[in-house]
Amino acid sequence: MAKPNKKKGLGKGLQALIPQINALEFEIVEEAVKEDRIKNISINKIYPNPQQPRKDFNKATIEELAASIKTHGLIQPIVVIEKEEGFMIIAGERRWRAGKEAELKELPCIIRKDNEQQLMEIALIENLQREDLNIIEEAKAYKYLIDTYSITQDQLGEAIGKSRPYIANILRLLQLDSRIIDMIREGQITAGHARALLSIHNLQEQYQLALKIEREQLNVRQVEEMVRNLLNPKKKPKEQKRTKDAIIIDIEENLKRRFGTKVNIMKGRKKGKIEIEYYNDGDLERILSLLEETN
Repeated sequence: MAKPNKKKGLGKGLQALIPQINALEFEIVEEAVKEDRIKNISINKIYPNPQQPRKDFNKATIEELAASIKTHGLIQPIVVIEKEEGFMIIAGERRWRAGKEAELKELPCIIRKDNEQQLMEIALIENLQREDLNIIEEAKAYKYLIDTYSITQDQLGEAIGKSRPYIANILRLLQLDSRIIDMIREGQITAGHARALLSIHNLQEQYQLALKIEREQLNVRQVEEMVRNLLNPKKKPKEQKRTKDAIIIDIEENLKRRFGTKVNIMKGRKKGKIEIEYYNDGDLERILSLLEETN
């Protein structure tokens, strides 16, 4: 079997990444079997890869696999790298977890010492191909691949069979408040809810609304409407002008005739005021004279 290209080839894009890595995993097992390099290692010396995108594992499926292991044993060995801390898992964390559930003391392992970076990708691609991968874990895996290989979303999409908008929308979820990201991962709110919250730039407002979504079990459409109202509050209707009663209007008319100018009476709840217009200094003196005559 021809060996897959080294990381240099990945720099050109990820178009061939998945078949390369899948082939690599099979080749590792095939070569190990031929060379009798499968060793049993204490399960307590094995630990997960921190770059593994999957953080949440379905308990029911782990228990099902554990039951199978108790009956038939662990058929497929896991792939590990030897580290100072022990043996880090490259491929097979589900098998390791199931082995612990089945109370195995040792696991059959293939120890790899070369091409560590490429082996790291096995865990990423292996899990990206699973349909039940948590969407936040999926987003972090996409970000890792984009950052590591300096590729575009289009190139990544072509490699894994996803559209660029799909990848872009998932990556945007990582811009949310970290508490909301945890809520999505734990299934407290959906990705649809979270996308609606992206329009809110204030992280605390995002989180408060996320708590409201969970508390009141709001659907996505309700959240979208709430966000629209929050971003574009409806203007309060202007107070209608109070209509003047007939007595006030009659008084205004009398004063207009007396002063020969416009008079406006504004009546408030506790006080009011009278406005008498004048047009020049002479007009003002005339109105003042009329007021003095009244006194």
